[in-house]
Amino acid sequence: MNSSEIIKKPRIEVVDSLRGFAIMGIFFLHSIEHFNFYVFPSKDTQPEWLNKLDDNLWDTLFLVFGGKGYAIFALLFGFTFSLMYAKQFAKGIDFGYRFLWRLVLLACFGFVNGLFFPGEILVLYSIIGISLFLVRKFSNKALIITAIILLSQPIEIGRFFYSFFDPNFTIAAKQSDPLWNALKEGQLGTSIWNLWSSNTLNGHKAGLTWAFEVGRLIQSSGLFILGFWLGKKNLFTQSTEQFMFWKKILISAILIFIPLYLIELNFERISTLKIYEKTILRAIDMYGNLAFCLVIVSAFIILYRQYWFYTIARRFRFCGRMSLTAYILQSIIGSFVFYKYGLGLGTELRHTQSFVVGIALFFILSIFCRFWIIQYKQGPLEKIWHKLTWIDKE
Repeated sequence: MNSSEIIKKPRIEVVDSLRGFAIMGIFFLHSIEHFNFYVFPSKDTQPEWLNKLDDNLWDTLFLVFGGKGYAIFALLFGFTFSLMYAKQFAKGIDFGYRFLWRLVLLACFGFVNGLFFPGEILVLYSIIGISLFLVRKFSNKALIITAIILLSQPIEIGRFFYSFFDPNFTIAAKQSDPLWNALKEGQLGTSIWNLWSSNTLNGHKAGLTWAFEVGRLIQSSGLFILGFWLGKKNLFTQSTEQFMFWKKILISAILIFIPLYLIELNFERISTLKIYEKTILRAIDMYGNLAFCLVIVSAFIILYRQYWFYTIARRFRFCGRMSLTAYILQSIIGSFVFYKYGLGLGTELRHTQSFVVGIALFFILSIFCRFWIIQYKQGPLEKIWHKLTWIDKE
């Protein structure tokens, strides 16, 4: 199918719904983390059964959504680029340079979001989004090879093999830890000005440094390119070829995830060497996140053909259609609820209670998104982003 045929297609609803589902997962995780405000009341303040429920809930949510919600977001970011690029290519226009301006605008949104939520990912995406500009003219074969190389965690694997040649090679302690700790003062204070100052000075540095240290920076770039490739191959549009592709991905991803998960759980029994923990274990963790992300994506797309799942999952499409607005709103709402400048519930609630709050907040956010899309067809920040992207064409 050529690019002129692509631009005539209506919105691909399963993509909107999947993006909204990712927003939900991110919201739930941020709620139990108190939006990177890691201060919790003592376990002694509640019964033991609730403490056990807290631990199980924490482990389950991180297993299902930890690193996966953002991975889905990154994959669909690349897919959206494929649609925009194809639309302009059909008109004989290279969208690449316009896309770089669009990334500058995304960084501006990220700096606003970062006032409320340290460690947000929009600034990260605005930086690694440059990779899409660099590969925009690659063939499909070159794209998938590039994506595989980046998703293989080349830095961690390179360090692992380098350690064989240099027995004294060590990896420094995480540089992001002091930066995260520096954010506590603003989060614990009652002044929103101090919070904004602290988050601006330390939040983005902490988030970007952490993303590099754990491999998310390289993985996200690979997911961008993989999403671009999927878009060019029309693998999100409903067809027999699409169904068979995602069925193979689902089976393969399950078979890959299970041994990786077991290895990670039992890694200390396999090796106690710190160099292995800081290289190969990090790579295995990211491989596992990627595999589980593909399990979620493929299962979601396959089940979306089933009426019972479709009627449930399509409710996420409103958040998905205005994901930029929803993502920034969840940061503003979450910080107000959990930080001390607002309601200050972060120091009062542990995981299960925070999860219940997160469910309620996401429900409210979903209602708002549904109302806005029905009334205005496009999210407010999405409209601003579009207008400024094409500011010289309006």
